[in-house]
Order: sequence, then C-alpha cells, then structure tokens
Amino acid sequence: MSVKVLGTGSYLPPKVVTNDDLSKSLDTSDEWIYSHTGIHSRHIAEEDDCTSSMAAKAGKAALEAAGVSPEEIGLIIVATSTPDYATFPSTACLVQATLGCKGSGAYDLQAACAGFVYAIEQARCWAKVNKGAKALVIGAETLSRVVDWRDRGSCILFGDGAGAVVLGDTEGDGPEAHTVLWADGNGASFIYRDGGTRIKPQPGMFPIPTLVLQGHDVFAFAVRALAKVTNQLCEKLGTTPALLDRVFAHQANGRIIDAVARRMKLPLEKFYLNLETTGNTSAASIPIALDEAVRKGELKDGMNIVLCGFGAGLTYAGTYMKWPYL
Repeated sequence: MSVKVLGTGSYLPPKVVTNDDLSKSLDTSDEWIYSHTGIHSRHIAEEDDCTSSMAAKAGKAALEAAGVSPEEIGLIIVATSTPDYATFPSTACLVQATLGCKGSGAYDLQAACAGFVYAIEQARCWAKVNKGAKALVIGAETLSRVVDWRDRGSCILFGDGAGAVVLGDTEGDGPEAHTVLWADGNGASFIYRDGGTRIKPQPGMFPIPTLVLQGHDVFAFAVRALAKVTNQLCEKLGTTPALLDRVFAHQANGRIIDAVARRMKLPLEKFYLNLETTGNTSAASIPIALDEAVRKGELKDGMNIVLCGFGAGLTYAGTYMKWPYL
C-alpha cells in the first residue's frame, strides 16, 4: 500500500500590500525591500478573515481537486503559528466544523515555518496504517496580526495565506517518501513571539504579542539547514541533489534561497519561487507553492522533488518524494 497526494489547494486573501504601500509609513522603498528579500508584495487577511477561514478555503479547494468529500476525511492537521485562539480550541477543529468533516480527528501542529513538512509526515504515517483513510493537511497563517508594523526589519517579510493537500492510500506499492525532522532548542531566541506563559504577565505587558526576529542569525542558519537537509535526504537514497527535478523550499527570503542554490551548486531554476508576490507565509508557503505549481502544470507525475523548511525552534525538516507518492 502506498500513500499519495490526491489533490492540492490554496487561498490567498484578495488584499495586496505592496512595498510602495509600506514605504508610506516606513523608512524604506520597493527597491530596498526587493534587493534584500526578493519580495515585491504580500497578501494580507481582510478584517473578517482569520487562520481557520483561510485554512478552510484552501482545504475545500484541495478536497475538490482530489474529488474527495468532507465525510471521507479521517484526519485534519493544521500547521500554524498563528491559530485563531491562543491555546484552544485548535484551529483544525474549527476547520473541521466549517468543512463538515464529521467524525474526523483534528489537531494543530506548531513547528513554525517547518510545520507543514512535520505535518505531512505525521499524516503519511497515519495513512499508512489506516487502510482506505484520507487526511487533510493544511498550512495556514495570519502573520499580519503578530508582526510589529513599525519594525522595518521584520514586517516587510510576511504575508497571509493557506495551502492544503489531501493524502490517501492507493493500491500497489508506489515509491515511498523519505523524511528528515530536526530541532535545536538552543536557538530558540533567534525567532520567537512574545506572550505565552513563560513570563508572568504584568499590567501593561504584551498588549499585542509580536514576533521578534534576529535576522542575521536566522539567515546563516537557514542557508545551512536547507542545504543540509536536502543533502541528507539524497545521501539516504543514494542519489544526488543534481538529479532533483524541483525543490520546494520554504519561501522565507529570496537571498536565502539564492545562497542555498549556490552552496549546493544547483541552478536557481530548480527552486520553485513565488515569494515575490506572497512574501513569507511561514507554514503555508510550501503547500501554496505546491498548489501553484500543480495548477500551472509545472509539477508532473514521477518528478523527484524535495519539500524543505526551516523555522523557529530552531527546526528544519525535509521530505524527498517522487510526485505524487509519499
């Protein structure tokens, strides 16, 4: 029995904020932002949108693409760092109710920008041992509500959106994916969000918990991590990165991906890029890119691809798959 991606979907809110828009309130310009990040614009959630509503829209699109009804879904995993509620209920439970996936399991997974790869591996393992089962895996973020819009070093990077895949088993023995998951909590201070229970809140503290980013440290880690996980996967399978057809890396910063390509001696064209118009959507970036590639006809059956992400924690994760098999 094999597990495969049955369908993909994504959702980007219609509101677009360009670099020129940001330059009206920040000491910056389109030229500066693009030269440092590779980003020209990003999508921002409307007032009536949130992580669960965007996740549900992406999930619905994936279900339709897969030809799967909501009642057939046995598990929903939402990878997110920006849930609707600070702790509970899970965003996945809200998505389950919206889509009508009655009786399914549902939970959130938090591994920051590497979260979607963590989630898809959990769903793959679950589907392998549950014959006929189907899972909905979603990466969704509303980062616009946790960034400090006065901080030029971080707010220019992020956007909102959601991407989703439906997984299910299939008859026969297709190629099996290989995954590497990794974390190092010693780098927790590189990227974090204020709030939580670590520090007892005092009057006036954390009125709006915001994201804190140590940009230079993250850049150096990201380049090492993405190259390392891709090489680890290739070594595990007795192949080389040169034989990859496509790399779907977390869309954090264009300079990071360019540096990874140079480090691995791969042409930049092997890396799927869409952050120019989406920005960094954290756990949503890889599934959004996958869905975009599928809809453009750029992702063909039998292609050797790697999904790889890195993020707060510190974490990184990668999956080597022969599309669409997991």
